[in-house]
Amino acid sequence: MTSKPPPVVNLSNLRPAKGSRHRRKLLGRGEGSGHGQTATRGMKGQGSRSGDTRMMGFEGGQMPLLRRVPKRGFNNAVFRRSWAVVNLETIEKNFQSGDTVDPVRLRQRGILRPGGAAVKILAQGRLTKNLAVEAHAASRQAQEAIIKAGGTLKILK
Repeated sequence: MTSKPPPVVNLSNLRPAKGSRHRRKLLGRGEGSGHGQTATRGMKGQGSRSGDTRMMGFEGGQMPLLRRVPKRGFNNAVFRRSWAVVNLETIEKNFQSGDTVDPVRLRQRGILRPGGAAVKILAQGRLTKNLAVEAHAASRQAQEAIIKAGGTLKILK
Protein backbone atom coordinates (compact mmCIF):
# COMPACT_ATOMS: atom_id res chain seq x y z
CA MET A 1 0.00 0.00 0.00
CA THR A 2 1.48 3.38 -1.06
CA SER A 3 1.02 6.44 1.08
CA LYS A 4 -0.20 9.67 -0.48
CA PRO A 5 2.26 12.56 -0.58
CA PRO A 6 1.43 15.47 1.76
CA PRO A 7 -0.78 18.14 0.13
CA VAL A 8 0.93 21.22 -1.27
CA VAL A 9 0.28 24.23 0.98
CA ASN A 10 -0.55 27.51 -0.72
CA LEU A 11 -2.79 30.51 -0.05
CA SER A 12 -5.81 28.94 -1.74
CA ASN A 13 -5.99 25.94 0.61
CA LEU A 14 -4.96 27.41 3.98
CA ARG A 15 -7.62 26.78 6.62
CA PRO A 16 -7.61 27.21 10.42
CA ALA A 17 -7.33 24.00 12.45
CA LYS A 18 -10.59 22.19 13.06
CA GLY A 19 -12.28 23.58 16.19
CA SER A 20 -9.88 26.51 16.58
CA ARG A 21 -12.39 29.11 15.37
CA HIS A 22 -15.86 29.79 16.77
CA ARG A 23 -18.79 30.76 14.60
CA ARG A 24 -19.94 34.37 15.07
CA LYS A 25 -23.09 34.64 17.22
CA LEU A 26 -25.91 35.88 14.96
CA LEU A 27 -28.23 38.10 16.98
CA GLY A 28 -31.80 39.18 16.32
CA ARG A 29 -32.48 36.65 13.53
CA GLY A 30 -35.70 35.12 14.78
CA GLU A 31 -36.77 32.97 17.73
CA GLY A 32 -35.55 29.77 16.11
CA SER A 33 -31.94 30.95 16.28
CA GLY A 34 -32.08 31.13 20.07
CA HIS A 35 -30.91 34.73 19.89
CA GLY A 36 -34.06 36.44 18.64
CA GLN A 37 -36.41 39.02 20.23
CA THR A 38 -34.10 40.85 22.69
CA ALA A 39 -30.95 39.54 20.95
CA THR A 40 -29.21 38.59 24.25
CA ARG A 41 -29.48 42.16 25.59
CA GLY A 42 -31.95 41.37 28.37
CA MET A 43 -35.21 43.29 28.84
CA LYS A 44 -35.26 47.05 29.37
CA GLY A 45 -32.71 49.60 30.43
CA GLN A 46 -29.67 51.45 29.14
CA GLY A 47 -27.84 48.26 28.15
CA SER A 48 -30.66 47.14 25.86
CA ARG A 49 -30.70 50.35 23.82
CA SER A 50 -28.62 51.09 20.76
CA GLY A 51 -25.54 53.19 21.44
CA ASP A 52 -25.37 51.94 25.03
CA THR A 53 -21.58 51.98 25.30
CA ARG A 54 -20.65 54.20 28.22
CA MET A 55 -17.40 56.08 28.40
CA MET A 56 -14.54 54.55 30.37
CA GLY A 57 -14.88 55.23 34.08
CA PHE A 58 -18.62 56.03 33.88
CA GLU A 59 -20.30 55.36 37.23
CA GLY A 60 -23.99 55.70 36.45
CA GLY A 61 -24.18 59.45 36.92
CA GLN A 62 -22.13 59.48 40.12
CA MET A 63 -19.06 61.70 39.95
CA PRO A 64 -16.37 59.37 38.51
CA LEU A 65 -13.34 58.45 40.58
CA LEU A 66 -11.04 60.20 38.14
CA ARG A 67 -12.82 63.50 38.81
CA ARG A 68 -13.36 62.91 42.57
CA VAL A 69 -9.63 62.55 43.24
CA PRO A 70 -7.65 65.82 43.11
CA LYS A 71 -4.84 66.33 40.62
CA ARG A 72 -1.42 66.29 42.28
CA GLY A 73 2.19 66.77 41.43
CA PHE A 74 4.29 68.73 39.02
CA ASN A 75 4.88 67.84 35.39
CA ASN A 76 7.77 69.43 33.56
CA ALA A 77 7.45 67.38 30.35
CA VAL A 78 7.12 70.49 28.17
CA PHE A 79 10.65 71.60 29.06
CA ARG A 80 12.30 68.15 29.11
CA ARG A 81 15.32 67.80 26.86
CA SER A 82 15.83 64.45 25.17
CA TRP A 83 19.34 63.25 24.41
CA ALA A 84 20.74 60.98 21.75
CA VAL A 85 23.43 59.17 23.73
CA VAL A 86 26.72 58.13 22.08
CA ASN A 87 29.37 56.21 24.01
CA LEU A 88 33.13 56.50 23.52
CA GLU A 89 33.34 52.85 22.42
CA THR A 90 30.99 53.62 19.50
CA ILE A 91 33.11 56.61 18.46
CA GLU A 92 36.29 54.52 18.77
CA LYS A 93 34.85 51.81 16.52
CA ASN A 94 33.42 54.11 13.79
CA PHE A 95 35.97 56.92 13.38
CA GLN A 96 39.65 57.14 12.40
CA SER A 97 42.28 59.19 14.21
CA GLY A 98 42.06 62.88 13.21
CA ASP A 99 38.37 62.71 12.18
CA THR A 100 35.77 65.23 13.28
CA VAL A 101 32.87 63.70 15.20
CA ASP A 102 29.72 65.83 15.04
CA PRO A 103 25.95 65.18 14.92
CA VAL A 104 25.86 65.34 11.10
CA ARG A 105 28.60 62.70 10.67
CA LEU A 106 27.07 60.51 13.40
CA ARG A 107 23.77 60.49 11.49
CA GLN A 108 25.51 59.81 8.16
CA ARG A 109 27.17 56.71 9.62
CA GLY A 110 23.85 55.44 11.07
CA ILE A 111 24.89 55.86 14.69
CA LEU A 112 22.09 58.36 15.37
CA ARG A 113 18.52 58.19 14.16
CA PRO A 114 17.33 60.95 11.84
CA GLY A 115 15.89 63.86 13.81
CA GLY A 116 17.04 66.75 15.88
CA ALA A 117 17.78 65.22 19.29
CA ALA A 118 20.72 66.79 21.12
CA VAL A 119 23.86 64.61 21.23
CA LYS A 120 25.48 63.68 24.54
CA ILE A 121 28.78 61.84 24.76
CA LEU A 122 29.12 59.31 27.59
CA ALA A 123 32.28 57.61 28.83
CA GLN A 124 31.47 53.92 28.35
CA GLY A 125 34.43 52.24 26.67
CA ARG A 126 37.95 53.48 25.95
CA LEU A 127 39.13 56.11 23.48
CA THR A 128 42.63 55.85 22.02
CA LYS A 129 42.31 58.08 18.92
CA ASN A 130 42.70 61.86 18.85
CA LEU A 131 39.38 63.18 17.54
CA ALA A 132 37.73 66.58 17.27
CA VAL A 133 34.40 65.94 18.98
CA GLU A 134 31.47 68.35 18.68
CA ALA A 135 28.41 67.59 20.80
CA HIS A 136 25.68 69.35 22.76
CA ALA A 137 26.88 67.81 26.04
CA ALA A 138 29.39 65.35 27.44
CA SER A 139 29.88 63.72 30.80
CA ARG A 140 32.91 64.83 32.83
CA GLN A 141 34.57 61.42 32.40
CA ALA A 142 33.98 61.54 28.63
CA GLN A 143 35.54 65.02 28.44
CA GLU A 144 38.60 63.82 30.33
CA ALA A 145 38.94 60.73 28.10
CA ILE A 146 38.72 62.77 24.87
CA ILE A 147 41.36 65.27 26.05
CA LYS A 148 43.60 62.49 27.44
CA ALA A 149 43.54 60.77 24.02
CA GLY A 150 44.80 64.01 22.45
CA GLY A 151 41.47 65.16 21.02
CA THR A 152 39.37 68.29 21.44
CA LEU A 153 35.81 68.77 22.61
CA LYS A 154 33.53 71.58 21.45
CA ILE A 155 30.16 72.00 23.17
CA LEU A 156 27.43 73.06 20.71
CA LYS A 157 24.51 75.30 21.65
